[in-house]
Amino acid sequence: MKIVMINDCAYVGETLLKYFPSDIEKQHIKRTRGLWNKTFGIAYKILRAKGDLYHVHYLLQDCYIAQHLGKKPLVGHAHGSDLRETLRSRKWGRIVKSNLRSCNKILVAQPTVLSVAKEYNETAEYFPIPFDPEIFFPKALPEKKPKYLVFLASTHDFNVKGSDKLLRAVALVPEKIKVKSFNAGKDFEKTKQLAKELKLNIDFISRVPHNMMNELFWGSDLVLGSLSVGREHLDTVAIEAMACGRPVVHSVTKEFFPSCPLEELKDPAATAEIISKLLTSPQEAENRIKQQLNYVNSTHAAPVLVQKLLNIYSPLLK
Repeated sequence: MKIVMINDCAYVGETLLKYFPSDIEKQHIKRTRGLWNKTFGIAYKILRAKGDLYHVHYLLQDCYIAQHLGKKPLVGHAHGSDLRETLRSRKWGRIVKSNLRSCNKILVAQPTVLSVAKEYNETAEYFPIPFDPEIFFPKALPEKKPKYLVFLASTHDFNVKGSDKLLRAVALVPEKIKVKSFNAGKDFEKTKQLAKELKLNIDFISRVPHNMMNELFWGSDLVLGSLSVGREHLDTVAIEAMACGRPVVHSVTKEFFPSCPLEELKDPAATAEIISKLLTSPQEAENRIKQQLNYVNSTHAAPVLVQKLLNIYSPLLK
């Protein structure tokens, strides 16, 4: 049996393929953002590919090309923004809808948009974001220092990630905190100005390769994900930080993530209380870490999800 994986998003395909059984042949067709590579180049690669099943990440042109080249059975993997935003786009919406209707199976990385996918394809189901346990695994918390190190792991986007609300929460925490964050995101310039106004001790760093994110998590006392009211989905950085044994503060909608040991955050003041408690109470931090590890290891570990994925593939291959 041969599985052809097309494109990727947040390393989901790459992580899953790594843990496929050795008796399954696999091919991963990737592309860059270059015009040729994301149009005729990717079309040529998909045309030449021969497999027993085709699994496409993100419901845009790659999936559309595979569909029209007759690649079947076809699994379309939606990763969130394709259903939240692109589906409603005048330019790309019809392509997303066509992909949803035409795929033999739809996987959705966020349960918050599952109902949207089901409007077009009844086969749609939630498939959690995987993490690689060989890269992201727990280590002991760093020794306590005069200042706590908090890592804001998301890029700066006030609307989608709510990074401004998280910084305002940090400013309300009475303990001495140093923040580390990436110098990236559409609202990075606004973030620098906000950090200056809030008098935060913040260190902006360059982005690192995915397999080096673990070092940033391990070097932190606590990790911040996102806090965007109305867009509370579980991000990859939050999952990987939990797998690294760090207390994580990240907003999720409890309606969609009832077993996830994270809060549904509403405002900076309440968030500041949670941050302070996790930094100053070793017992609170250890309890949080234990709950988070139990959750991610049972729900998001790549070996667990590969078995789930093979069970999804099985009826499509008959």
